[in-house]
Amino acid sequence: MKRTVLLLGLTFLGVAVGLIGHQVLNAQQEPLKRTVLLTGDLIGIAGKQATVYRNEFAPGASGGKHHHPVDTFVYVLDGTLTLEEEGKGPRTLTAGEVVQEVPTGIYKLTNTSMTSPATILVVSLGEKDQPFAVPVK
Repeated sequence: MKRTVLLLGLTFLGVAVGLIGHQVLNAQQEPLKRTVLLTGDLIGIAGKQATVYRNEFAPGASGGKHHHPVDTFVYVLDGTLTLEEEGKGPRTLTAGEVVQEVPTGIYKLTNTSMTSPATILVVSLGEKDQPFAVPVK
């Protein structure tokens, strides 16, 4: 009887330590990691450029509300995200889906998984020297 109580107590302690450790490790991850893969001038179109970058969202992370000063195309490489566009209902995006974020729109992307990252490939086309995204309050 005492042995069973001791084993149950140690099991619950192990589960609690594991849950706390999981939360600490997730908290240490960057919520959004952007890697620029390519930037180049658009030949024959003065002052315009293309930028290709990859965004990795940590589990449960959000990119925050933002708008793009240029035309932006988003392709989901892996994971599941929720896309919120101002004035429209939320939309779920899964691997293989692509959307356009236009300069007049306000958007928010959130990784729906609390355990796995989500990754997107982004192509931006527009004026040179523009930021990738502009935060919106």
